[in-house]
Amino acid sequence: MALPSLLDRRLVIVTGKGGVGKSSVSAALALLAARAGKKVLVCEANTQERIAPLLGAAPSGAEMRKIRENLWSVDVSPPVAMKEYGVMVLRFRALYEALFENRIMRYFLRAVPGLAEVVILGKVLWEAKLRGKDGRHRWDLVVLDAPATGHAVQLLRVPSVLVDTVPGGPLRSDAEWMKALLVDPRHTGVVIVTLPEEMPVNEAIELDQQVREVLGMPRAALVVNAMPETRFTPAERERLAPLEDLPPPLGPAARAATLQELRAEAAERELARAREALDLPTTVLPLLSTPAWGPEAISALADAIEAGGRR
Repeated sequence: MALPSLLDRRLVIVTGKGGVGKSSVSAALALLAARAGKKVLVCEANTQERIAPLLGAAPSGAEMRKIRENLWSVDVSPPVAMKEYGVMVLRFRALYEALFENRIMRYFLRAVPGLAEVVILGKVLWEAKLRGKDGRHRWDLVVLDAPATGHAVQLLRVPSVLVDTVPGGPLRSDAEWMKALLVDPRHTGVVIVTLPEEMPVNEAIELDQQVREVLGMPRAALVVNAMPETRFTPAERERLAPLEDLPPPLGPAARAATLQELRAEAAERELARAREALDLPTTVLPLLSTPAWGPEAISALADAIEAGGRR
């Protein structure tokens, strides 16, 4: 499955080890969908925002803000999401404020295990299922830039835990539709992002197992980010070796070229290991040489995804 076909789903969840570029991939996927004319919401989960700045806009905060044509972003904050949920359930804002906007109740709510995860995930999934008066979905695509591996599993596991433990009522009903949406391959897909390096690939393999066995969610794609380019043929590599002992500039340049090739070889080995371990459609994105990581870099990643990356 090419990554652009992901954009036909309702909800795309992007996760992976911290530092592998999952926010950049989330932004690139959202940008690509917006370019195609889809109305897109990209969500972050109560974190220091990266998506809007990566796309050249100011942070959106807890309120949805348009940052590009067809593209909105939001950082889902537990207090704001909790208020939206409370008002939706209780129907009246004044009643919600009377019940929940007091010091004792706020302290109690902060102490409830998993409540923050429930309202964060609930907000994202509600936006993914929300329809307007015309019956059409509010968003063509919702992209969740999920937390790093362990925290992402904890966040996405909450509905299943609630279904197993909470008796009947509004919270149980909400957990049931949330779980149903998360495990539905027609509407939801998990994208695992890694670097072509040993530790990130190890974590991607472990994450894939947890998505399958713990979460029961549909895995949609593997993205191998920042793949270094192989620049020399084996014959050219052999010709570099005698040059490494020469004085500057040839010697240092030859050594740098050799190191680059060694890195590229190691990356190829890790790419092959990831492909062998993970039975997933794989897109390989290039290592970009750019002085500033921003809109131009994200646009370049979107272009690479649209072109199919390296197969």
